[in-house]
Amino acid sequence: MAASSYSRVWKATRELGLLPGQVSSVLVARPCDLRHAGVSQWLNSGVPAPEVAARASHSVDVLLKIYAKCIAGQEAEMNDRIMKGPGEGESEMGDTE
Repeated sequence: MAASSYSRVWKATRELGLLPGQVSSVLVARPCDLRHAGVSQWLNSGVPAPEVAARASHSVDVLLKIYAKCIAGQEAEMNDRIMKGPGEGESEMGDTE
């Protein structure tokens, strides 16, 4: 399929699927924006980078170069995790107390 055909179909799909104000925005302006949104959501949900990289067909190095900024701002949560250490607050069976 020619890129110009693909672009026309994508433009029409955006017009059908988005509200008028969204169509004029950069929201999913390109098909790859959906992929970026999905990968960013996985990382922000706490899915480990190696798993996200495998699902996105990236190396971990490439994943972190592209998406490092999407996980910025989580310093307080990460500091809490580091201070708690592994398994704190869990029973031997892995259940929380």
